[in-house]
Amino acid sequence: MRVPAQSVCTAIRDDIVSGVFERGGRLTEEQLARRYGVSRVPVREALRTLESEGFVVTRRHAGAHVAEPTEQEAADLLDMRALLEPLGAARAAQRRTEAHLKVLRGLVRLGQERARRGQGEDLRSLGGWFHETLAQASGSPALTALLTQLRHKIAWMYAVDQPTHPVEAWSEHGAIVDAVARGDAERARTLTALHAERSLTLHRLKRPERGRVRVPQHVVNTASGQN
Repeated sequence: MRVPAQSVCTAIRDDIVSGVFERGGRLTEEQLARRYGVSRVPVREALRTLESEGFVVTRRHAGAHVAEPTEQEAADLLDMRALLEPLGAARAAQRRTEAHLKVLRGLVRLGQERARRGQGEDLRSLGGWFHETLAQASGSPALTALLTQLRHKIAWMYAVDQPTHPVEAWSEHGAIVDAVARGDAERARTLTALHAERSLTLHRLKRPERGRVRVPQHVVNTASGQN
């Protein structure tokens, strides 16, 4: 069975974001094919995609390497998210479906419940699912793709602390969903912009680690080609 390049791309990206492959490190087709248990064809396609996304750079006579974004480039990621997430929320208020609202409300209920109980280990993933669903509710595949790429890059460049008052943070999520449900695009935009601004203080720039021990061979999940 031919493994989709998208699955290989997801696997490589995840390993870059998690730091398995250090910034500036070389990526060879042979090395990656062996690690993920695939041929070199999907690896080659995946590297092209990751280069277009900014995770990989190809150097003449040196091949593919993990990119090394500057601190300014990292700061720009947060600025771009601060502009695009409010736009996505405003579009969601105009285009969301009942299915989107059901999922968003369910995530808010779960987030508020776990925040009240102090179950912080679940809140990070719930927050990610919330913002991903909100982006999908915008009805714009291009905007959703940009926001998804930004989330990956921010996770790569920053460590994110839990908010001091997680119940308040999830109340903000709830208010955004209420505005989206009412079709109030401007309020959804404003609330999302304020939420993004408050979260800035939680982001700490990661420092590249040199000489990491490599994780052993990893087999790509061929059941899904989704990012």
